[in-house]
Amino acid sequence: MSKAFSLAGFDTTGGSSTILQVRHQKFSGNVTSVTSDSFTATEIFKDITPNSASSKILVMINASLSQYEGSGSGVKFGASIYRNIVNGQSWTNVYGGQSNSYGGYGESSGNTERTSSFPTTLIFVDEPNTTNNVYYKLYLRLLTASGQGDNVNTGASNMERSITLMEIAA
Repeated sequence: MSKAFSLAGFDTTGGSSTILQVRHQKFSGNVTSVTSDSFTATEIFKDITPNSASSKILVMINASLSQYEGSGSGVKFGASIYRNIVNGQSWTNVYGGQSNSYGGYGESSGNTERTSSFPTTLIFVDEPNTTNNVYYKLYLRLLTASGQGDNVNTGASNMERSITLMEIAA
């Protein structure tokens, strides 16, 4: 049995909206490590099938992304939410937040190896305009990749990461 919840304040016209469904997925274990400056798919994804084409989808991704900088020349990473509407379309970048730039080290002196974790949350309201199954996935890339071994990954294998999708009636 499903239950509708009011989301007061979500509607910018002063009314309220209703959450029609919530889909949630937690991940631990295998992680994705990215060593390229091209966006690369990770293991963090979930799907939802909207009840109405006019519904909005609130997408929330939480992870403690880790990076390794092995050359002393700096490393920064980008994170984006990609969407695939299962009707023949390919994955599309729908939200990059912060100009696709998160955490990282800028240029530094010396050849010091460093590892760090950056708690990262991406929140985005999508309007997919469909009642087909819609998938959302976290993609990562390096913005500065000048040293050997530089990478960004979805965290230690024992760290939990998650994605939550909420369908909101328009």
